[in-house]
Amino acid sequence: MEQQLIDLLMYTIPALVTGAIAFLFFREHVDNENNRRNFLITKDLQKEAFPIRLQAYERMSLFLERISPSKLLTRIHPTSSNKEDYENLLIATIEQEFEHNLSQQIYVSDQCWNIIIAAKNATIQLIRKANMNEKTDTANKLREVVLTELMDKPAPSNAALSFIKQEVGELW
Repeated sequence: MEQQLIDLLMYTIPALVTGAIAFLFFREHVDNENNRRNFLITKDLQKEAFPIRLQAYERMSLFLERISPSKLLTRIHPTSSNKEDYENLLIATIEQEFEHNLSQQIYVSDQCWNIIIAAKNATIQLIRKANMNEKTDTANKLREVVLTELMDKPAPSNAALSFIKQEVGELW
């Protein structure tokens, strides 16, 4: 009986070891194949998404250029001499530009999107602050005060544009 048990163990132990090794090799092979497929799918998706992401950064750069106070004031002329009407027109233009590009947020990083929002809000604040200035009494004076303010410091959109350039540079 002992001899039969020893013979049985001599046959089953190598079979179990061979089975365990085969199982490990097959599991490793299946994992590698799954990882390779996932890599190829991700690579294909990135290849398709990369141009869309670049286009989103381009559109956000264009947005920031369009809301830059010097360009905004050159493009949008006052319809009357009322400074509040002109302030509202400028702010409405900025908000409209922003809403037009709202969907681009899914293609840019959260940090980039937050910086773009901050630049938009800072530009609006710059216009509102200039309107509250005691020297400002007409729409043309509002334009002058905003442009004078920009002589002392850069436009809020410049920092956001720099960040976009840096982030796009990291994509390469």
